[in-house]
Amino acid sequence: MGKCTIDHSYGDVMTKLENQSPYMPEKVVQEMHRFLQQTIKQETLNELFHLLKKYDLASEEEREKRNADLQNLVLSN
Repeated sequence: MGKCTIDHSYGDVMTKLENQSPYMPEKVVQEMHRFLQQTIKQETLNELFHLLKKYDLASEEEREKRNADLQNLVLSN
């Protein structure tokens, strides 16, 4: 899959998080909200958006991978 060239805004990421929160572990949602309180680089916003995109349609295995990727993103920033 090619890299997305669209820059997603903070608002896009927050909306996507709110839409996908019911399908995510509460701990991950809380970590994302805390993480989004700081200033975040555009590249990181884009990556967050794509990890959240269609989370509700992902298999359980894919969700676990995305949860790990989200947590790694928080820890590395």
